[in-house]
Amino acid sequence: MTPTAKPNLVRNLVVRALLFFASIFLLRFVYVVTVYGGSCTAGDYCLFSPLAEPLTVAGTTGGTSASAAVASAHAGLGSSATPAVRAIWTSREWRKAVEFYSAVFHDLVAEGFLSPASKSLCVDAPAGYEVLALKEIGVADATGVARKSAPPLVVAGGNLLHLPFKNGTFDFVFAGQSLDRRKQPADLAAEIARTLRPHWFLVVLTASGGDAYSLHTLAKLFPGCVVVRSREINSSDSSKSLREIVFQKQEGTHIVSADGNSDTKCPIPEHKLQILQSAEPLIEEEPLKPWITFKSNIQNVKYLPSIADISFKQRYIYVDVGARSYGSSIGSWFRKRYPKQNHTFEIYAIEADRAFHKEYATKKGVNLLPYAAWVRNETLSFEINHDPDNHDVGKGRGMGRIRPTGGSDGRVTSDDVHPIQGLDFAAWLKKTATERDYVVMKMDVEGTEFDLVPRLFKTGAICLIDELFLECHYNRWQKCCPGQRSPKYPNAYQECLNLFTSLRNAGVLVHQWW
Repeated sequence: MTPTAKPNLVRNLVVRALLFFASIFLLRFVYVVTVYGGSCTAGDYCLFSPLAEPLTVAGTTGGTSASAAVASAHAGLGSSATPAVRAIWTSREWRKAVEFYSAVFHDLVAEGFLSPASKSLCVDAPAGYEVLALKEIGVADATGVARKSAPPLVVAGGNLLHLPFKNGTFDFVFAGQSLDRRKQPADLAAEIARTLRPHWFLVVLTASGGDAYSLHTLAKLFPGCVVVRSREINSSDSSKSLREIVFQKQEGTHIVSADGNSDTKCPIPEHKLQILQSAEPLIEEEPLKPWITFKSNIQNVKYLPSIADISFKQRYIYVDVGARSYGSSIGSWFRKRYPKQNHTFEIYAIEADRAFHKEYATKKGVNLLPYAAWVRNETLSFEINHDPDNHDVGKGRGMGRIRPTGGSDGRVTSDDVHPIQGLDFAAWLKKTATERDYVVMKMDVEGTEFDLVPRLFKTGAICLIDELFLECHYNRWQKCCPGQRSPKYPNAYQECLNLFTSLRNAGVLVHQWW
């Protein structure tokens, strides 16, 4: 080989290598332009870096890449999104959240609840995942609102109870799980409904709402809206299921009277009937040893919160009518044993016996009403008797009851009589609670239940009670004196059973209490 042949060989190898790399360069350029619809950018134009796997938008067909939809949505946001913000939007965490909401919205589009032309609002969307998802599927007029702004997707709305939008502004409102994050969701729900146009749609995601009682309670929170669809979906991380509920706003305004009732009669909706089907059966036959039978029956009681989700009530109220001492039932039973599902209850103790009033002054969170529950506001005679067969006498104080008009009825007499103010209990209840509240009540009023319960029916106040623990007093067999009935009460056991039956027929979950 001649000396000049060696440099020529080297030169040929160099030229071939350059041509090889140029071919790779050209092929990559053609590929990126063809697939992504544009030229290589500094972010993805690296000769040997692997191409990211294209994302597929849920609901698209033909293997359409999500990149085109994402690019279009991002371009539509203009210069308001800084490079740093755009980098966050393309992170793995963001893409996972956005794609979850995109799938939800695609289904809503397919069902006709949402369209690209819908003026849309996402409530309590601090990050803006939902807003970006709407824009990426083609809903251009989408706005998010949260406590703090997150430009360019989310505007500031303060505490969200006064949203910065006029009535009927939006065609579509997505509330997400905003109600689950609030202890008292009623005010937020009403404000959300205010911003929605009549005939258009509102969507809520919730970890609750799986039973008829909870779904009915949730629907009550949105004035003028009706449920048009409810289904179960997987959450974004698939670790739990969510309930997706679609509401449609009706024309006009739904008016609720101040006491929560439009008349004295209340319907028995399906959700209450389902609750009653799960209740323990009533004791049909009069027990020979009531002090044993009724105490044992307490173990069979099906508490309403153990049957249904009570999350969407506006307030939670416990009323102890005939409370006696704090330890009689409030401290020993309600606060310790009643299932509250982590809700804080307002507690009212209605007790006429002045011997117990001083104790309640030291009990935080208990509102004492020092009256006798009655059918009207008037002065009454209140007597303390010492029936030897009464289960509470051993606590050092006889049981008190309203003395019949005109003096004693001859059955039980007592010299311990003093005047007391009677309280129109039904009227008080209607002023204190509404149908949006959860009201649980214990009533032990020494025979006055035969006056109070009919009054609750007559006034419609019975509609406000979700659960009632009622001790019904009748001429039962005495523990002290075999074969003898108590002379204290005139009513028979069948009358008590009729009282319980009428309450359940009215949709009240009532329990035979002792």
